[in-house]
Amino acid sequence: MARKLIGTHNGTFHCDEALAVYLLGRTREFGDNDLVRTRDPAVLSTCDIVVDVGGVYDHAQCRYDHHQRGFSEVFSPKYTTKLSSAGLIYKHYGKEIIARELRQDDDDIQAPESATIELLYDKLYEEFIEALDAIDNGISRYPAEVEPRYKDNTNLPSRVGRLNPWWNQPDVDLDARFLQAVKMTGEEFSQRVQYYGRAWLPAYALVEEAVKTRTQADPSGQIIVLNTPCPWKDHIYAVEGKQQVSPPILYVLYPDTTNNQWRVQCVPVESGSFDSRKGLPEVWRGYRDDELSQRVGSDGCVFVHASGFIGGHRSQNGALAMARKAIEL
Repeated sequence: MARKLIGTHNGTFHCDEALAVYLLGRTREFGDNDLVRTRDPAVLSTCDIVVDVGGVYDHAQCRYDHHQRGFSEVFSPKYTTKLSSAGLIYKHYGKEIIARELRQDDDDIQAPESATIELLYDKLYEEFIEALDAIDNGISRYPAEVEPRYKDNTNLPSRVGRLNPWWNQPDVDLDARFLQAVKMTGEEFSQRVQYYGRAWLPAYALVEEAVKTRTQADPSGQIIVLNTPCPWKDHIYAVEGKQQVSPPILYVLYPDTTNNQWRVQCVPVESGSFDSRKGLPEVWRGYRDDELSQRVGSDGCVFVHASGFIGGHRSQNGALAMARKAIEL
């Protein structure tokens, strides 16, 4: 197949077109490509695909600009954030890219199921891409409402911006710097795909099973036990809703494999919150070891954090006793 020519604008670059170029390089159609950076319409007309320049959004013609008057494309009805060139490329090619990233381009590795791809496709947009779209389009994370409008977990646009030359560096090779930005954004995106596909997603099944069997841990149903530490906070609310859990889960027990101990952690009021549904008792907070064990009435206690969101015990049974006592108190 002939090499494809990707076009984007020259001059100062931003995170969105850098990531867009990387993403295109992860597709089957545009993986073998050359890149031209220009604003010359005659040159852009020769490109197989153009991103972030040209004043046209037309998927059929492979033109993906978002600066023109009247552009209002969003990722899905769930979102209100207007897309940048990164969001546009991700919207149209993201599912293929995720599948190829997780397969590592090895045909011997089974392709992920379509339901898995759909879940990751939305999760990566919410956690990674949306902030890049919003920042490039000048959308405030805190408009009038108290809660942030979108998640910003990377500060990636600022880091890409710092690759642009200073005002008094006239001889910097901008195209070389842009390729550094492509590499930076691509490495971060790829790492996120691997994490969500190979760590975050498998944790869902563990949380689901722990919630399903929660009354075996305690008749109240408000304690769950995970035999393996995993990112449970990202899943517990979805699992509770799916299983129609009532009353809500208050405490999660899991092993601290580094110290051969067990942790009892409070479930936050909502994802990302520092407030717990029910914190560990105030009379335990800030105490350790023997003094804490006396207050709890159970030998082997290790600590309770001063804010009461987490505690530790030397054994699983001891951590369970702490959680049960906390519910009573």
